[in-house]
Amino acid sequence: MKTFLNISRFIVGVLFIFSGLVKANDPLGLSYKMQEFFEIWNMHWLNDYTLAFSILMITFEIIAGVAVLVGYKMRLFSWLLLLLIIFFTFLTGYALFSGKVRECGCFGDCIPLTADQSFMKDLFLLVLIIPIFIYSNRIKPALSVRNSIIILFFSTVLTIALQWFVLLHLPVVDCLPYKVGNNIPEKMKAPPGSIPDSTVINFVYKKDGKEIEFTAESFPDDFDDSIYTFVKRYDKVVRKGNASPKIKDFALKTFYGNDTTDALMGEDRYQVYLFLKDGYNTDRWPAILNLVLATTQEKHIEPFLVTSIPFENLRGKALKQFTLMTPLACDAVAIKTAARANPTLFLVKNGNILGKWSYADLDQAVKALQGLPVQTMQPAPPAETMTVEPEPDSSSKSSSTP
Repeated sequence: MKTFLNISRFIVGVLFIFSGLVKANDPLGLSYKMQEFFEIWNMHWLNDYTLAFSILMITFEIIAGVAVLVGYKMRLFSWLLLLLIIFFTFLTGYALFSGKVRECGCFGDCIPLTADQSFMKDLFLLVLIIPIFIYSNRIKPALSVRNSIIILFFSTVLTIALQWFVLLHLPVVDCLPYKVGNNIPEKMKAPPGSIPDSTVINFVYKKDGKEIEFTAESFPDDFDDSIYTFVKRYDKVVRKGNASPKIKDFALKTFYGNDTTDALMGEDRYQVYLFLKDGYNTDRWPAILNLVLATTQEKHIEPFLVTSIPFENLRGKALKQFTLMTPLACDAVAIKTAARANPTLFLVKNGNILGKWSYADLDQAVKALQGLPVQTMQPAPPAETMTVEPEPDSSSKSSSTP
């Protein structure tokens, strides 16, 4: 039994630490996955807290893994591990059997697992954790209490520091489809010979205080807007395919709603895209953005503002720098995937991502742009510009970070 417990402790501890570190590389990814579950469960009020939940869960996951390896307070941590793995097994089981969530995000985007793979992984861990919980009193600490506390303390500090760093500067290891070196149009294509998912649109309405779900082909006979209140709609997978494009719902639309994605991604010229979503702060980076825009002008590189913020909402609130960029509308989910920091700057040519910088690293973007050759002037059609009235001294103002 002692040998089995030691092997179980090693496997559980290493897997929890590894899983936590992979997610710590991109805590916003776990945050967005939580929001996906909350949307399904109609718990929208929790969306504002998912990043805090994500950071706490990742930190605890790593701490628990370290505690199991060193054998520190095993009675306490065996309880916490058991509760955590039961919770994870519930989530992965729900994702598998409901069909509403494709992946649980257990290892983030770096090691994507299907719902059934995640569920089997958690069942395996549950089998290992139950004996640890039952026989926790037989597990002896590998280190002294003092050394165990020191290791746990530094594990906590380093885990939080890593998450703070990637939230400010983008993931250390970029596992997203928009990483540097990828070609956006190629990632928008499904693999040759692949079969896409077969989905059906489900509608959720509320009637007499109860939620009712139905498809477009099975609307109730008594359906009327005065009786039914719309809640949401979602795509339910009824038959899984064997592959899908890495990049979905990426479309760049002009001020007048024209889709210009193919035209822009096919241009054999350097382009700069600033990806921006609601909740951005204005602490320090607007001044550096001035240098970025000045450099693009010198190099004859056209800058674009890619945003999910409605143009009418941006009017009167935009920074002066935004008025110097051609506005493009894009889906909020696509921007969340492309730009983990808000905002994030891309350097693109022929659809190839040549550079990617968070707002905290725009000084590096300036250096990269200055090293590019000057492009020849190219006649362009009239730009579909957005008229905005920037707030006075807006570049010096700051708002809270989301």
